[in-house]
Amino acid sequence: MENRHIHQEAEATAVAVLGWLASEPDMLSRFLALSGVRPDQMRQAVNDPGFLAGMLDFLMAHEPTLMAFCTATGTKPETVMAAAQRYSQPTLDSGEI
Repeated sequence: MENRHIHQEAEATAVAVLGWLASEPDMLSRFLALSGVRPDQMRQAVNDPGFLAGMLDFLMAHEPTLMAFCTATGTKPETVMAAAQRYSQPTLDSGEI
């Protein structure tokens, strides 16, 4: 049950980051340029845990960006870090554990 809660919280955080990026055109452009994802691929990419991990890593790689997100959304930095760890962990079907 706890694992399900962690997954739901990580998913909610990733959705919040995506929504925030969408409201910050300059930041979204930078993220897309760094990730190699085109705007028309975003809808498909959000279903990819690797994309979500990259998006969270992008946010955490620059503290002012992380803090801007946290301030705008009322999210604690620790919540973003926990979500990033959740999406970066190998899964049972990945063959990495």
